[in-house]
Amino acid sequence: MPEPTKKDETPNGQPEESVAPDSNGAPQLPEISLEVSPPPEPVAEGKEPIETDGKNPEPPEPEPLQAVVAQEPSPAENGSNQPQPGGVKEQAESADSTVKEEGPCSPPPPEDANSIKKLSVELPNDSVPVPAMGRKDSVWSLGEGQGPEELDKPIDNPPLSTLLIESPQSATVFVGGDITFVAKVEAKDLLRKPTIKWFKGKWMDLASKTGKHLQLKETFDRLTKVHTFEMHIIKAKENYAGNYRCEVTYKDKFDSCSFDLEVKEAEQSSGQSIDIRSAFKRSSEGQEDAGELDFSGLLKHREPKQQDDTPEVDVWEILKNARPDQYEKIAFMYGITDLRGLLKRMKKIPKEEKKSEAFAKKLDPAYQVDKGGKIRLVVDLADPTVELKWYKNGQEIRPSPNQRKYIFEHKGTQRIMVINNCTTNDDAAYSVAAGDEKCTTELFVKELPVKVVKGIEPVKTTVNERIELECEVSEEGAQVKWMKNGVEVPTGVRSRYRVKCEGTKHFLVIDDASREDTGTYSIMATGGTSEAHVQVDLKPLKIYQDLQDMTVKLGQPIKLHCEIYPGNVPGRWYRNGQLIQPNDRINIIHRNKVHRLEIETSSLHDAGDYTFVPEGYSQSLSAKIHIIDPPRVHLESLNFPDNTVTIVAGNKLRLEIPISGEPAPRVVWMKGERVILESGHRVRAETYGDQTSLTIEVTEREDSGNYKIVLQNEAGEATASVRIKVVDIPDPPEAPLVPVVGGDWCSMTWEPPKYDGGSPILGYFIERKKKQSSRWMRLNFDLIKELSFEPKKMIEGVPYEVRIFAVNAIGVSKPSEPSKAFTPLAVTSEPTMLVVDDVTDTTVTVKWRPPETIGAAGLDGYLVEYCIEGADDWVVSNKELTEKTKYTITGLTPGCKILVRVKAINAAGASAPRTLQHSVLVKEVIEPPKIRVPRHLKQTYTRKVGEAVNLVVPFLGKPRPKVTWLKEGKPIEPTHVSIRNTDCDSIIFIRKAERSHSGKYEMTVQVENHVDTAILDIQIVDLPGPPVSVTIEDVWGGNVALVWTPPKDNGNAPITGYTIQKADKKTMEWYTCIEHYHRTCITITELVVGNEYFFRIFSENMCGLSETATQTKKSALIVKEGMQVKTPEYSDHDFKEAPKFTQPLINTFAIAGYNATLNCSVRANPRPKVIWMKNKIAIIDDPRYRMFSNQGVCTLEIRKPSPYDGGMYTCKAINDLGEAQVDCKLEVKGGFTFFELMQRGVPLHLIDKYMNEAKIVEQEK
Repeated sequence: MPEPTKKDETPNGQPEESVAPDSNGAPQLPEISLEVSPPPEPVAEGKEPIETDGKNPEPPEPEPLQAVVAQEPSPAENGSNQPQPGGVKEQAESADSTVKEEGPCSPPPPEDANSIKKLSVELPNDSVPVPAMGRKDSVWSLGEGQGPEELDKPIDNPPLSTLLIESPQSATVFVGGDITFVAKVEAKDLLRKPTIKWFKGKWMDLASKTGKHLQLKETFDRLTKVHTFEMHIIKAKENYAGNYRCEVTYKDKFDSCSFDLEVKEAEQSSGQSIDIRSAFKRSSEGQEDAGELDFSGLLKHREPKQQDDTPEVDVWEILKNARPDQYEKIAFMYGITDLRGLLKRMKKIPKEEKKSEAFAKKLDPAYQVDKGGKIRLVVDLADPTVELKWYKNGQEIRPSPNQRKYIFEHKGTQRIMVINNCTTNDDAAYSVAAGDEKCTTELFVKELPVKVVKGIEPVKTTVNERIELECEVSEEGAQVKWMKNGVEVPTGVRSRYRVKCEGTKHFLVIDDASREDTGTYSIMATGGTSEAHVQVDLKPLKIYQDLQDMTVKLGQPIKLHCEIYPGNVPGRWYRNGQLIQPNDRINIIHRNKVHRLEIETSSLHDAGDYTFVPEGYSQSLSAKIHIIDPPRVHLESLNFPDNTVTIVAGNKLRLEIPISGEPAPRVVWMKGERVILESGHRVRAETYGDQTSLTIEVTEREDSGNYKIVLQNEAGEATASVRIKVVDIPDPPEAPLVPVVGGDWCSMTWEPPKYDGGSPILGYFIERKKKQSSRWMRLNFDLIKELSFEPKKMIEGVPYEVRIFAVNAIGVSKPSEPSKAFTPLAVTSEPTMLVVDDVTDTTVTVKWRPPETIGAAGLDGYLVEYCIEGADDWVVSNKELTEKTKYTITGLTPGCKILVRVKAINAAGASAPRTLQHSVLVKEVIEPPKIRVPRHLKQTYTRKVGEAVNLVVPFLGKPRPKVTWLKEGKPIEPTHVSIRNTDCDSIIFIRKAERSHSGKYEMTVQVENHVDTAILDIQIVDLPGPPVSVTIEDVWGGNVALVWTPPKDNGNAPITGYTIQKADKKTMEWYTCIEHYHRTCITITELVVGNEYFFRIFSENMCGLSETATQTKKSALIVKEGMQVKTPEYSDHDFKEAPKFTQPLINTFAIAGYNATLNCSVRANPRPKVIWMKNKIAIIDDPRYRMFSNQGVCTLEIRKPSPYDGGMYTCKAINDLGEAQVDCKLEVKGGFTFFELMQRGVPLHLIDKYMNEAKIVEQEK
């Protein structure tokens, strides 16, 4: 027979790979402590080893290895028949084993007390346990590299740990037991917790394998400063055995410790007698296969396959006769690699059974017989005289003469008991006793299957009808089961189902069928089943009287009535889908076909849709009950006097007023004739069920007034009125007025606001700010009740604005608009230095200086007044203010004398007047003419041909001078040159200049007998002509010497250079050799040998190159080498010369405040030293002067000259060969007053010198 699958093996008998313990749902483990002692001393010679009777020798546990193991549950709790650990020391022998003596055997030499056994085991997954057969880590060994001859040698102690103060020790545990390994680390010298890792074997890290069978725990004792690390193994298995390692790490420190775990199988009872009852076990009852037999318990256990290294018979006998502590040494000596498998086989060897003294042949373990048959139980006695007794389930079977059930027969030594007509009651355990011995067996009665002869037929009927299901089976009195939809039909006293049996027929009866009886009914017998479908439908519903809609006033009774068929059908009443239950107020009546619902006093909650649903039908009867109630407004709940609501403007108002009425009334809010809508943004009316509300998000003063509420529904109409009063801050006053402004004060007035916000004005706040600022400053902290105020302590010249706040009991109004900007100002001082500038027969021109003190208000302009000498009436000459400091009074009478005064005007008013000290006679004064030639016209004025010439020459003189122009002493023809004269200047204009316009133009200005002249030099230039001739003077090597004569026509401008070009005779393409060449001879180099060249030359002046060029008549052939040219010798020219000014200084006029420059040019070799002097005094390190010298051009720049900068300026050039100097006179016009010179920081001696020079100039004029 095939061997059943064991729990510890896979179905094919092959060992699976071991995995770590399951980590799901690990329970808390009991704490376990281990103490490991040295191995025990060997049994002394002469003593006999202990072994169990009838079993293989069981290795006892070594006594010194003691472990406190957590107590496991009893076998009744966990279903295991393994023995439980027995306290601190576990026993190695079974309770029912006996001790017998064996021949003595010499034990192997004793092991050293310090020797350590090395055990290795894998921790498999608890769902797939695998025996460690044939695995290297399951071999018991003494350690790597240790031979048999070294067994007696002591093992050196390992070095002391650097971190561990207590290391885990090797230990032994039974299968299913719990064990704990402890490691301790002292933390006195550690700054943080050390890191610990637990390993199985070499690489398996157990930190990721924690779970139901493995847990890691860490604790720290603050008193002793010790870290405790624990590893709990729960319900150990055989393949948990093996070598383990604990590693501790802290920074650069490391420590480790290895230890072994041995897992032993739990001891079993000595007897392995076969229990026929347990072998022929029945499957669980209540299922379809109930009653079937399971013979798997009688199957023979398959022996595991032995490996090739199975020891020979003599080694087997040695192991059977040796002590357990000698197993490992014997295995090592004889090369046994699977010691654990060998020990398992020793346990499984059956013990020899004792030969029975009473029975020669016992009963078989089990017997089987069909129901109704007979069975013979036979035993063979060794002693026929022994009294024999038969037992059934422990009770003796006694024969009776009238009963043929049990028949006892004797045939020689055989004793036979015959059981006739076997029934299920005979299915029992039987035993026979012969003296003190007994043998047992078990009888199984097999019933014949009951078959269904006639099946159930399907039924279709209506409710309240009788249903009878009939079925016929093959045997009378057979047990059957009736099922509905797979569930057994209850057949109790109170059940709706009745079951009856008439011979082989079986009936299921339902007297009053309902719709719930619809389903699939079946009958089950031991030999077959039958099923059929039963359909129970409702009877058709007929409505004789339907429900009617009703409208009822609040408080009146409600009566609903309907009539349906069939009459015995109950039903349910619903209101708006909710089931109605009868109570003191609601009464539900059902009489035959009539169904009534009565409500004594109606309420608003009674309104809705009423539905009557007959039970079991999809049809329903419906009606609507409408409760009506006249609308009402409950203003009394507001608690406002006179129904007036007062609110501050800007706040939110939500006025909620309770209302009633059924159906819900339509609510309309009105203010005057305007209806307030629900969709309003700021003001809206809303109605929610039993209340209506008026919401004003931000109240305004316009919201004040009476609001009317109108309620309407089909029961009536109601109205109510509410008054809302909005109280607000006052309106801002109008912008204040500032009628009077002083130097640091002003006077302001204002008017009260137009709207006081519904509350009297209590006072005003005043604020002011600078116009450019945005920060207002309050001027009063106590309210001002008047309508005027005078702000003070203002800064002169700073524009200010003021504004007003009105205050009432509600609060402060918004600010008024700012007043017009005003500036506290003071008038300026009087103008200064009023003098007469010009007098004609009808006009007087005066000029003056600005006031010394202008003030913050600035200066808007001047007002000029005059009066006739001897009168007091001052006449304003200028209707509009003039900003200039010069004014001409017109319309005067010739010959009269007038007084003139000038006032400075600003925003604060007119200053004190400045009056001339003497009267002025209105009569024109003759002024000699004077021509003021512009600076650029004092030198030659150059223009190109075709350009326009426009020259303006100003002049002075009174009365209007006469101007004449001459060219080269001849009058100018108007057709060639246009001349236009005015009172103060003369303009000469040439639209398109020609070379004939060049020359000296003389301008003459005459006033009576006074004459002044000036000469203007105008030069019109044009392109020059080409050189006169160009000749090739010499040709040598790749060089050509050219010589030419200047052009006859230089274009009325100096020749500035020449441009030389060459062309190959073959191509005649011209290429420029050199440009801007100044001399009239040149040597052209780097010409190509063998080519023949022509040359041409262009003239160049300030207008550009000549239009044509002069070409050499002959060509120059560049011949090959071999010809030598004699170079003439030249003597070096001495270029040294004394300084000589080629352009002298020119007398110059300068305008005060504008930079002036003096220019001259000097030629000298070596380069001269240039010294500038003013009035014969050298100018050294004066920041007001800048001196330049570039290519012989010397420049002196005077920065913003003043009148005292005028004088005689000298430029002096000095070198080793001599010196030279040039002078010029500089006159600065537009002088300064003594006060202005002092303000500019001019020294007093220079001011005095300047004033004296100014007087001399005035005298000369």
